[in-house]
Amino acid sequence: MDQPALAPLWRTSEWLNTPAPINLEAQHGHVVVACAFQMLCPGCVAHAIPQMKAVHDLFGPQGVVVVGLHTVFEHHEAITVAALRAFVHEYGIRFPVGVDMPADGGGHIPQTMEAYQMHGTPTLLLIDRAGQLRRQIFGHVPDLLLGAEIMRLVNES
Repeated sequence: MDQPALAPLWRTSEWLNTPAPINLEAQHGHVVVACAFQMLCPGCVAHAIPQMKAVHDLFGPQGVVVVGLHTVFEHHEAITVAALRAFVHEYGIRFPVGVDMPADGGGHIPQTMEAYQMHGTPTLLLIDRAGQLRRQIFGHVPDLLLGAEIMRLVNES
């Protein structure tokens, strides 16, 4: 069986809800649950963000690192960091949120989204204690399945 690959590093321009940027390499030793989202994505607002809030509340005390990655691949003019700050406040998001670095050369796909070859939002990333990307899922993930996958990673030695 092939060894999972290391998760690509996040390329962010700024962070919300944390005094310092979250460095993925510094999270080795922790299970990381990250969700790439857009504040104008209906599936993100209706499903992914509430789910990540629940994961943060339930698994954060067990040492699971929960991170949002705001990745803007459309409506660039409307989705500013100021608008994101208001969104994070209004939706009661308490976990760290990184702003995906805009594309190089005027493209539309942000750098972290490109590095992970994401197909859209929401995209869930499960990263193990060794920093390996164990699962990447585009779209909604049922709560029970996500909880089981997180616990499997938490219980690995």
